[in-house]
Amino acid sequence: MSQMHKDLSHSPKHIALSVLGTGFFVVLCGIIAFPVLAGLLASFRPGTELIRKGLAIDLDFSTMTLSNYKYLLGGNEDSRKYFMWYRNSLLITIVSVVLTLLICYFVSYGLTMYNFKLQNLLFSLVIATMMVPFEILLLPLYKEIIALHLIDTYVGVIIIGLCNASTIFFFRQYLTGLPKELLSAARIDGANEYYISARIIMPLAKPAFASMGILSAMGSWNAILWPLLVLKGAQKFTLPIGLNTLLTPYGNNYDVLIAGSMFGILPIFVVFLIFQKYIIDGMTAGAVKG
Repeated sequence: MSQMHKDLSHSPKHIALSVLGTGFFVVLCGIIAFPVLAGLLASFRPGTELIRKGLAIDLDFSTMTLSNYKYLLGGNEDSRKYFMWYRNSLLITIVSVVLTLLICYFVSYGLTMYNFKLQNLLFSLVIATMMVPFEILLLPLYKEIIALHLIDTYVGVIIIGLCNASTIFFFRQYLTGLPKELLSAARIDGANEYYISARIIMPLAKPAFASMGILSAMGSWNAILWPLLVLKGAQKFTLPIGLNTLLTPYGNNYDVLIAGSMFGILPIFVVFLIFQKYIIDGMTAGAVKG
Protein backbone atom coordinates (compact mmCIF):
# COMPACT_ATOMS: atom_id res chain seq x y z
CA MET A 1 0.00 0.00 0.00
CA SER A 2 2.77 2.43 0.90
CA GLN A 3 4.59 1.59 -2.34
CA MET A 4 1.40 2.20 -4.34
CA HIS A 5 0.91 5.53 -2.58
CA LYS A 6 4.52 6.45 -3.34
CA ASP A 7 4.11 5.58 -7.00
CA LEU A 8 0.92 7.65 -7.27
CA SER A 9 2.58 10.63 -5.60
CA HIS A 10 5.31 10.56 -8.28
CA SER A 11 2.96 10.16 -11.23
CA PRO A 12 2.95 12.95 -13.88
CA LYS A 13 -0.69 13.72 -13.12
CA HIS A 14 -0.03 14.12 -9.41
CA ILE A 15 3.04 16.29 -10.04
CA ALA A 16 1.09 18.50 -12.47
CA LEU A 17 -1.74 18.95 -9.97
CA SER A 18 0.75 19.80 -7.22
CA VAL A 19 2.45 22.40 -9.41
CA LEU A 20 -0.91 23.95 -10.41
CA GLY A 21 -2.10 23.97 -6.80
CA THR A 22 1.12 25.54 -5.57
CA GLY A 23 1.04 28.13 -8.35
CA PHE A 24 -2.56 29.01 -7.58
CA PHE A 25 -1.86 29.62 -3.90
CA VAL A 26 1.30 31.61 -4.70
CA VAL A 27 -0.75 33.91 -6.95
CA LEU A 28 -3.48 34.13 -4.30
CA CYS A 29 -0.95 35.04 -1.59
CA GLY A 30 0.51 37.67 -3.91
CA ILE A 31 -2.90 39.25 -4.49
CA ILE A 32 -3.59 39.32 -0.75
CA ALA A 33 -0.13 40.63 0.17
CA PHE A 34 0.02 43.34 -2.53
CA PRO A 35 -2.06 46.01 -0.69
CA VAL A 36 -0.13 45.50 2.55
CA LEU A 37 3.27 45.57 0.85
CA ALA A 38 2.32 48.59 -1.27
CA GLY A 39 1.04 50.42 1.82
CA LEU A 40 4.21 49.57 3.74
CA LEU A 41 6.44 50.93 0.98
CA ALA A 42 4.25 54.04 0.66
CA SER A 43 4.62 54.71 4.39
CA PHE A 44 8.36 55.27 3.83
CA ARG A 45 7.77 57.88 1.11
CA PRO A 46 6.69 61.53 1.32
CA GLY A 47 3.03 62.25 0.75
CA THR A 48 3.83 63.92 -2.58
CA GLU A 49 5.22 60.62 -3.89
CA LEU A 50 1.99 58.86 -2.96
CA ILE A 51 -0.01 61.43 -4.89
CA ARG A 52 2.31 61.10 -7.89
CA LYS A 53 2.66 57.28 -8.01
CA GLY A 54 -0.21 55.99 -5.88
CA LEU A 55 0.04 52.65 -4.08
CA ALA A 56 2.64 50.79 -6.11
CA ILE A 57 5.42 48.32 -5.37
CA ASP A 58 8.30 50.49 -6.52
CA LEU A 59 11.63 49.88 -4.79
CA ASP A 60 13.03 53.34 -5.35
CA PHE A 61 15.25 53.72 -2.31
CA SER A 62 16.15 57.30 -3.22
CA THR A 63 12.67 58.46 -2.20
CA MET A 64 12.38 56.36 0.94
CA THR A 65 12.59 58.09 4.29
CA LEU A 66 11.54 57.67 7.91
CA SER A 67 10.04 61.17 8.02
CA ASN A 68 6.44 59.87 8.10
CA TYR A 69 7.09 57.75 11.19
CA LYS A 70 9.14 60.53 12.81
CA TYR A 71 6.23 62.88 12.28
CA LEU A 72 3.77 60.30 13.61
CA LEU A 73 5.81 59.76 16.76
CA GLY A 74 6.95 63.34 17.10
CA GLY A 75 4.48 64.52 19.74
CA ASN A 76 2.87 67.14 17.51
CA GLU A 77 -0.86 67.88 17.39
CA ASP A 78 -1.58 65.29 14.67
CA SER A 79 0.44 62.70 16.59
CA ARG A 80 -1.49 63.35 19.80
CA LYS A 81 -4.82 63.01 17.98
CA TYR A 82 -3.66 59.79 16.31
CA PHE A 83 -2.69 58.08 19.56
CA MET A 84 -5.89 59.30 21.19
CA TRP A 85 -7.85 57.52 18.42
CA TYR A 86 -5.54 54.53 18.80
CA ARG A 87 -6.26 54.35 22.54
CA ASN A 88 -10.00 54.61 21.92
CA SER A 89 -9.91 51.75 19.43
CA LEU A 90 -7.86 49.58 21.80
CA LEU A 91 -10.29 50.21 24.65
CA ILE A 92 -13.38 49.47 22.57
CA THR A 93 -11.82 46.38 20.98
CA ILE A 94 -10.58 44.83 24.23
CA VAL A 95 -13.84 45.37 26.11
CA SER A 96 -15.94 44.28 23.12
CA VAL A 97 -13.95 41.08 22.50
CA VAL A 98 -13.90 40.00 26.15
CA LEU A 99 -17.62 40.58 26.69
CA THR A 100 -18.62 39.10 23.32
CA LEU A 101 -16.66 35.89 23.92
CA LEU A 102 -18.04 35.44 27.44
CA ILE A 103 -21.67 36.16 26.53
CA CYS A 104 -21.64 34.08 23.35
CA TYR A 105 -19.88 31.20 25.11
CA PHE A 106 -22.45 30.98 27.90
CA VAL A 107 -25.35 31.30 25.45
CA SER A 108 -23.97 28.51 23.29
CA TYR A 109 -23.18 26.47 26.42
CA GLY A 110 -26.82 26.64 27.46
CA LEU A 111 -28.01 25.73 23.95
CA THR A 112 -25.62 22.78 23.75
CA MET A 113 -25.17 21.19 27.14
CA TYR A 114 -28.82 21.18 28.29
CA ASN A 115 -31.92 19.61 26.81
CA PHE A 116 -35.07 21.69 27.16
CA LYS A 117 -38.22 22.58 25.28
CA LEU A 118 -37.86 24.97 22.35
CA GLN A 119 -34.10 24.42 22.35
CA ASN A 120 -33.93 23.88 18.58
CA LEU A 121 -36.35 26.73 17.97
CA LEU A 122 -34.21 29.17 19.96
CA PHE A 123 -31.10 28.10 18.09
CA SER A 124 -32.95 28.45 14.77
CA LEU A 125 -33.89 32.00 15.72
CA VAL A 126 -30.23 32.74 16.45
CA ILE A 127 -29.25 31.39 13.03
CA ALA A 128 -32.06 33.37 11.38
CA THR A 129 -30.58 36.64 12.63
CA MET A 130 -27.45 35.88 10.59
CA MET A 131 -29.55 36.27 7.43
CA VAL A 132 -30.56 39.86 8.22
CA PRO A 133 -28.15 42.45 6.76
CA PHE A 134 -26.78 44.84 9.36
CA GLU A 135 -27.82 47.82 7.23
CA ILE A 136 -31.49 46.89 7.75
CA LEU A 137 -30.99 47.02 11.52
CA LEU A 138 -29.17 50.36 11.54
CA LEU A 139 -32.23 52.59 11.97
CA PRO A 140 -33.98 50.60 14.76
CA LEU A 141 -30.67 50.12 16.58
CA TYR A 142 -29.88 53.82 16.28
CA LYS A 143 -33.30 54.77 17.65
CA GLU A 144 -32.78 52.33 20.51
CA ILE A 145 -29.39 53.82 21.35
CA ILE A 146 -30.97 57.30 21.35
CA ALA A 147 -33.74 56.09 23.67
CA LEU A 148 -31.14 54.66 26.05
CA HIS A 149 -29.15 57.95 25.96
CA LEU A 150 -26.04 56.15 24.74
CA ILE A 151 -25.20 58.42 21.84
CA ASP A 152 -21.56 59.56 21.86
CA THR A 153 -20.58 56.87 24.36
CA TYR A 154 -18.37 53.81 24.08
CA VAL A 155 -21.17 51.71 25.58
CA GLY A 156 -23.36 52.61 22.61
CA VAL A 157 -20.66 51.36 20.24
CA ILE A 158 -19.98 48.13 22.10
CA ILE A 159 -23.40 46.97 23.23
CA ILE A 160 -24.94 46.14 19.84
CA GLY A 161 -22.36 43.44 19.02
CA LEU A 162 -22.12 41.61 22.33
CA CYS A 163 -24.47 38.78 21.36
CA ASN A 164 -23.14 37.83 17.94
CA ALA A 165 -25.05 35.07 16.13
CA SER A 166 -22.06 33.77 14.16
CA THR A 167 -19.95 33.55 17.33
CA ILE A 168 -22.73 31.67 19.14
CA PHE A 169 -23.03 29.30 16.19
CA PHE A 170 -19.28 28.67 16.13
CA PHE A 171 -19.10 28.01 19.88
CA ARG A 172 -22.07 25.65 19.68
CA GLN A 173 -20.46 23.68 16.86
CA TYR A 174 -17.31 23.33 18.93
CA LEU A 175 -19.09 22.37 22.13
CA THR A 176 -21.12 19.66 20.39
CA GLY A 177 -17.84 17.84 19.84
CA LEU A 178 -17.11 17.67 23.58
CA PRO A 179 -18.39 14.63 25.52
CA LYS A 180 -21.34 15.42 27.77
CA GLU A 181 -20.10 12.73 30.15
CA LEU A 182 -17.77 15.40 31.53
CA LEU A 183 -20.80 17.22 32.93
CA SER A 184 -22.21 14.06 34.52
CA ALA A 185 -18.87 13.17 36.12
CA ALA A 186 -18.45 16.69 37.50
CA ARG A 187 -21.97 16.72 38.91
CA ILE A 188 -21.37 13.41 40.64
CA ASP A 189 -18.27 14.95 42.24
CA GLY A 190 -20.45 17.77 43.57
CA ALA A 191 -19.45 20.57 41.18
CA ASN A 192 -22.08 23.23 40.50
CA GLU A 193 -23.06 24.43 37.02
CA TYR A 194 -20.97 27.59 37.17
CA TYR A 195 -17.85 25.62 38.10
CA ILE A 196 -18.47 23.10 35.31
CA SER A 197 -18.94 25.74 32.62
CA ALA A 198 -16.09 28.00 33.72
CA ARG A 199 -13.47 25.58 35.05
CA ILE A 200 -14.04 22.39 33.08
CA ILE A 201 -15.60 23.14 29.70
CA MET A 202 -14.16 26.62 29.11
CA PRO A 203 -10.48 25.49 29.19
CA LEU A 204 -11.34 22.80 26.63
CA ALA A 205 -12.76 25.49 24.34
CA LYS A 206 -9.50 27.47 24.08
CA PRO A 207 -9.22 26.93 20.29
CA ALA A 208 -12.74 28.29 19.80
CA PHE A 209 -12.00 31.28 22.04
CA ALA A 210 -8.78 32.00 20.11
CA SER A 211 -10.42 31.76 16.69
CA MET A 212 -13.44 33.84 17.62
CA GLY A 213 -11.26 36.26 19.57
CA ILE A 214 -9.22 37.06 16.45
CA LEU A 215 -12.30 37.45 14.25
CA SER A 216 -14.09 39.57 16.86
CA ALA A 217 -11.01 41.73 17.35
CA MET A 218 -10.68 42.29 13.60
CA GLY A 219 -14.34 43.22 13.30
CA SER A 220 -14.26 45.62 16.24
CA TRP A 221 -10.91 47.19 15.32
CA ASN A 222 -11.90 47.83 11.70
CA ALA A 223 -15.53 48.85 12.35
CA ILE A 224 -16.39 52.26 10.96
CA LEU A 225 -20.09 52.50 10.05
CA TRP A 226 -21.68 52.00 13.49
CA PRO A 227 -19.04 53.96 15.48
CA LEU A 228 -19.39 56.76 12.93
CA LEU A 229 -23.12 56.95 13.66
CA VAL A 230 -22.82 56.79 17.45
CA LEU A 231 -19.69 58.81 18.20
CA LYS A 232 -20.00 62.57 17.71
CA GLY A 233 -17.01 64.11 19.46
CA ALA A 234 -13.59 63.97 17.79
CA GLN A 235 -12.00 63.02 21.12
CA LYS A 236 -13.96 59.75 21.12
CA PHE A 237 -13.32 58.76 17.51
CA THR A 238 -11.87 55.35 16.83
CA LEU A 239 -8.79 54.92 14.63
CA PRO A 240 -10.63 54.15 11.33
CA ILE A 241 -12.88 57.21 11.77
CA GLY A 242 -9.99 59.43 12.82
CA LEU A 243 -7.85 58.42 9.84
CA ASN A 244 -10.76 59.14 7.50
CA THR A 245 -11.06 62.65 8.89
CA LEU A 246 -7.57 63.30 7.50
CA LEU A 247 -9.04 63.05 3.99
CA THR A 248 -10.72 66.40 3.39
CA PRO A 249 -11.35 68.64 0.34
CA TYR A 250 -8.92 71.15 1.85
CA GLY A 251 -5.89 68.91 2.17
CA ASN A 252 -4.83 65.36 2.94
CA ASN A 253 -2.27 64.57 5.62
CA TYR A 254 -0.79 61.51 3.98
CA ASP A 255 2.22 61.63 6.30
CA VAL A 256 0.02 60.51 9.18
CA LEU A 257 -2.54 58.60 7.11
CA ILE A 258 -0.23 56.01 5.52
CA ALA A 259 2.18 55.55 8.43
CA GLY A 260 -0.76 55.50 10.85
CA SER A 261 -2.54 52.84 8.77
CA MET A 262 0.50 50.57 8.86
CA PHE A 263 0.95 51.17 12.58
CA GLY A 264 -2.73 50.30 13.05
CA ILE A 265 -2.17 46.78 11.71
CA LEU A 266 0.10 45.88 14.64
CA PRO A 267 -2.53 44.97 17.30
CA ILE A 268 -4.33 42.44 15.09
CA PHE A 269 -0.99 41.06 13.89
CA VAL A 270 0.19 40.58 17.47
CA VAL A 271 -3.09 38.91 18.45
CA PHE A 272 -2.75 36.55 15.49
CA LEU A 273 0.83 35.61 16.40
CA ILE A 274 -0.16 34.87 20.00
CA PHE A 275 -3.15 32.68 19.20
CA GLN A 276 -2.21 31.20 15.82
CA LYS A 277 -1.53 27.74 17.28
CA TYR A 278 -5.19 27.47 18.26
CA ILE A 279 -6.64 28.74 14.98
CA ILE A 280 -6.56 25.49 12.98
CA ASP A 281 -8.06 23.49 15.87
CA GLY A 282 -10.77 26.07 16.30
CA MET A 283 -11.63 26.48 12.64
CA THR A 284 -11.85 22.72 12.05
CA ALA A 285 -14.05 22.14 15.12
CA GLY A 286 -17.05 20.05 14.27
CA ALA A 287 -15.76 19.17 10.80
CA VAL A 288 -15.07 15.56 11.75
CA LYS A 289 -17.27 13.56 14.07
CA GLY A 290 -16.49 10.34 15.81
